[in-house]
Amino acid sequence: MPTVLEVKGYKFKFYSNENDELAHVHVTKGSGNVKIWLRPSVEEEYSYNFTVRERRDIRSLVNENYDTLIKEWDAYFS
Repeated sequence: MPTVLEVKGYKFKFYSNENDELAHVHVTKGSGNVKIWLRPSVEEEYSYNFTVRERRDIRSLVNENYDTLIKEWDAYFS
């Protein structure tokens, strides 16, 4: 499970066994975990132990770093 980005304590990760799914990222911090689809659009799949504000911040960070996350996904799973 490589961590591909770390911003403001949030760790953006891919799980190695999920290459059969569309591009997405898991974001963790403390006991929080959220799965965000990157393709076909940025959408939250689920979230545990994050506040609404934290989820909004995470989505903003995903959008700000979208190109990097897609590049890392494609490089890791190709």
